[in-house]
Amino acid sequence: MTDTTEKPVLVETADGIRTVTLNHPRRKNAANAPVWDGLQAAFADAAKDPAVRVLVLTGAGGDFCAGADLSGDRAGVHPLSRMHRINDVAMALHDLPIPTIAKVSGVAVGAGWNLALGCDLVVAERDARFSQIFAKRGLSLDFGGSWLLPRIVGLQQAKRLALLAEIIGAEEAERLGLVTYVVEPGTIDAFVADLATTLAAGAPVALAQSKRMLNENADKTLREALESEARAQTINFAGTDAPAAYEAFLAKREPVFTGGWAAK
Repeated sequence: MTDTTEKPVLVETADGIRTVTLNHPRRKNAANAPVWDGLQAAFADAAKDPAVRVLVLTGAGGDFCAGADLSGDRAGVHPLSRMHRINDVAMALHDLPIPTIAKVSGVAVGAGWNLALGCDLVVAERDARFSQIFAKRGLSLDFGGSWLLPRIVGLQQAKRLALLAEIIGAEEAERLGLVTYVVEPGTIDAFVADLATTLAAGAPVALAQSKRMLNENADKTLREALESEARAQTINFAGTDAPAAYEAFLAKREPVFTGGWAAK
C-alpha cells in the first residue's frame, strides 16, 4: 500500500464493523501527530455512531505499529502537551463502549503494543513481534502501559517486559495473556472478520455494560462490583434484547439484538 500522507488513518465501515487502519507504512505505522489526530477522530466518531457495533484496529503494509514516530518536527511544542495529546487517544480507545479488536501483523512495539493492548481482544499472526521498547530508547512506559501490563500479566512479568524491553513472539505473548488468539500468517483477515461478525451480532447495551464493568471493577470492592452488576442487569431487563433472547431460545433460533428500550 502507498503511504498516503493525506490520509494517515483509514476508516471503513461495513455491516456494523468499523475498521481503523494506521496508514504510515514507510515507518511501520509509527504514529506521528497526524496519526494520533486521526485515531482520536476515528474513536470519537465510532463512539457516537449507533450503527457501529465493533471496531477493528490494524496497520497498513504488514505491520501493526512501531510505536511513536520520534523523527518529526517537535519544535515549539512542550513535551507535556505532546503526551497529553497521546493520552487523549488512549482514553478515547479505552472509553469506547463497543468491543474492540486489535489485528496485529508484523511489529507492535512501544506505544504501538500498548495501542493493541488497549483493545478488548488481540489477534496476532504467529510471526508477529512485540516489545515494550521504551527502556532501549531511554524512555519510560506510556500509552497506558504502566496500567495495562500489571493488570494483564501481574507485577513481576510487567517489570520484566518494561525493564528488559525484550522482543517476544506471538506465542510467548499469548502465554502471558497479552494476545487473545494466535493465527497462521495469511489467515488473520478471515479470522478477525468472523470474530467481529460474532461480536456485531451481540446485544450492544449488554456488551457495553459488561465491558465497562470489567474495566472498572478490578479496582472496586466485591460489594461495589455487585452493585454495578445489579444496575447493569436492571437496564438489560428494561431493554428489548433480553426478551428477544428469551423468545429466540424458546423458538430454537438465533436472536436479533437491536439495543432497543422497552420500558414505558
